[in-house]
Amino acid sequence: MLSVTLRTLRIRWAGFTGSFVALSLGVALLTVMGLALASTADAPQRGPERFAAAPVVVRGQDTLRVPTPVGAHESPLAHPRPVPAATVARLRTLGPVVEDRAFPVRAAGGPVDLVGHPWSTAAFAPYELATGRAPRASGEAVVTGDWARPGQKVRTDKGSVRIVGTLTARGFENAVFFTDAQAARLDPSVAQFVVRADPPSVRKAVGGGAQVLTGDARRLADADPGRDGEALTAMNALFGTAGGVTAFVSVFVVASTFAFAVAQRRREFALLRTAGATPAQIRRSVLAEALAVGTLASAAGCVLGSHGAPLLAARVADEGLAPAWFTIGEHTWPYHAAFWTGLLVALCGATAASWRAGRTAPTEALREAAADRGPLTRGRLLCGAALLLTAVVTLPLALTADPSDLLHRKTYISRPMLLITATALLAPLVLRPLTRLLTCFPSAVGMLVRENTATGARRTAALAAPVLVTVALAGSLLGATATLNDAKTTETSDRTTAAFVVTPAGTAFDTATLHRLGAVPGARISPTSSTAVHVLEDGVALIRSEARAATPGDLAATTHLPLTAGRLGDLDDGSIVVNEEWQRHRVGDRVRVWLGDGTPRTLRIAAVMPTGTGGNGVYVTPRNAPGAGVDRVDVALEKGTDPGPVATALRRAIGPGGGEVLTRDAWIRATHPETNRTTRLGLLLVLGIALLYTGISVANTTVMAAADRVRDLAVLRLAGATRWQVLRLTAAEALTAVAAGALLGLLVTGVNLAGMWGALALLSVRPTVTLPWQALGTTALACALLAVVCATVPAALTLRRRPADLAGIRA
Repeated sequence: MLSVTLRTLRIRWAGFTGSFVALSLGVALLTVMGLALASTADAPQRGPERFAAAPVVVRGQDTLRVPTPVGAHESPLAHPRPVPAATVARLRTLGPVVEDRAFPVRAAGGPVDLVGHPWSTAAFAPYELATGRAPRASGEAVVTGDWARPGQKVRTDKGSVRIVGTLTARGFENAVFFTDAQAARLDPSVAQFVVRADPPSVRKAVGGGAQVLTGDARRLADADPGRDGEALTAMNALFGTAGGVTAFVSVFVVASTFAFAVAQRRREFALLRTAGATPAQIRRSVLAEALAVGTLASAAGCVLGSHGAPLLAARVADEGLAPAWFTIGEHTWPYHAAFWTGLLVALCGATAASWRAGRTAPTEALREAAADRGPLTRGRLLCGAALLLTAVVTLPLALTADPSDLLHRKTYISRPMLLITATALLAPLVLRPLTRLLTCFPSAVGMLVRENTATGARRTAALAAPVLVTVALAGSLLGATATLNDAKTTETSDRTTAAFVVTPAGTAFDTATLHRLGAVPGARISPTSSTAVHVLEDGVALIRSEARAATPGDLAATTHLPLTAGRLGDLDDGSIVVNEEWQRHRVGDRVRVWLGDGTPRTLRIAAVMPTGTGGNGVYVTPRNAPGAGVDRVDVALEKGTDPGPVATALRRAIGPGGGEVLTRDAWIRATHPETNRTTRLGLLLVLGIALLYTGISVANTTVMAAADRVRDLAVLRLAGATRWQVLRLTAAEALTAVAAGALLGLLVTGVNLAGMWGALALLSVRPTVTLPWQALGTTALACALLAVVCATVPAALTLRRRPADLAGIRA
């Protein structure tokens, strides 16, 4: 059988090209993703940036550490504790102490991420003057980069400043440096201190009241020191998801390709069976073909992946999705994993086809070679029914057990795979009636398309299946994120009753501005602050919940909180409003929590909110949010008050550049959640992979089918059909299969989004299912163009010959 296998591969090389390309690309993607994952696992930490030349940095405690029976658990504090004044006094006896400040600055024509610092901290990066001089007086500033020139006047939200110098950019921030005195006036808070003294003396003076950072630990004093870890975690999720989808789609495409190839070769297998070949020999022959194709494709994919991984690393670093230093390391296990996975995919994809090839008797195979009478095998029917039953059963179980699980990204990415696979396996059951419905218009073309698609059921199913997968993935993934974002906006709309929402230009409003806002006639303000509360669940898990601090009376005037138990009016300095995600959420229970600055408190549960989309958080009073600045002011209007003058007075109260006054509807639109960039690119990568495989599968199916349809096309030409009529018929058949696949994909999308709709309803959210019609239309159109081009081009090339020659009629 080995010689037969080799000859088959040589003669039918075009039929195996699609499987080879799909498998090699899949292995290449798996290699790239594996190398990227391995490189993120052992990535080096970023060194200190702003304080690379500082001897010692003293910083307040910014981590909560809670001992548990299984070890200490840590969590970042929402409001790091300041360095105690007594500690600062002791440090000044050791040597010069430089106060560090960092505050956002908005400048006309400047970068959007400008941050202000005192000039004395510039030497610790160290920054070097490129032009000009250092600031010496109030109203002077030095900037990094070349967006401003010395002598230029720049308007900022901190007042107009004159640029007196520029610094060579270091790449980690866009900074503007003021004199130390002006920086202290603009931002009185001190983030940390640089001490020019030996570390042992500093540690002795500090004790346990603050952190002493030296060496590489000085990076913890930089802005967002954990951004590398967060970026690499996001990259792990991105590459892992893309790798999983690659494996799923490649198995699907390869299995479909082998199944269609075997269906086309029934007459060939029948002749082998007549010549004495046993069913086991036929199966071994098909598996040997898969082994040969799989080995070559996997090897080619590994080589292709080794060249693609560095390109991907450079691209994600350039786009800011990964740290600038991210590169692909030297690893061998991704090559082994990708190669053997590719080989396993090829063998698994060919297994079902091999059993079908060797199952029928010679006479039965010869009889079935004329038409497709049984496109759905018993094994395929059982597998499809089992997967469909699993999908039908697990969805209600998930809704009753934990509906919020359906809103998690991993769930709404992985769950559609189950239903997509089941639908694709069972598609031949509904394709015939569906294509008849799509071609029900009374015409000769409609009749021919209807009969051809019914006769070539395997060809139609092989063409519709990849379209189904692509459309279902596009609809399910993009629809899930859009539905979840709209649900969050609905939650915000339902609970916000304020007429206006005022937000600061910086991180928080100052006391004077709050007094001016409170004095606006006809307005009742409700200042709120962002904070966090930590709770220890089961005695071992330290959970951080985002929280808002507000005065209950003012909060009730501008916000309608959804409550399942208790009253908002019972919230006081000794209580807390929690949500149902908390392990203990019964009104009256007392819970031990740690506030945003790490202060332990025992609070009584005053009210309970539903889980919602997961962003309900908790509510406390301002006394239980030490260190939190007011970052939002909701404004309610007294009865009979005209909103126009109030809006004008609010803008006057915050001053020019001091913040933004938005109406309720404008604020809801402005805060509409958007899918973060990494997730969005990950979804686009997944859909790109699916569309790529769809193109490969469609092209392979139509090219393989073209050879078997030569006599059909010849008969049509001999019956009087023109060349263009035959091409239109071929295009119509392809479009019918694509339309059927798109409709089934839309059905799968609807079922998946219905599960999310049910989860949101059980979580007390008014759900609105959002279908991504633009993405669905674009995906279906791309599939249609691919199918039409791949179907008509081989037919056009075939029709260049005389009909008699095509039909094999000799003069």
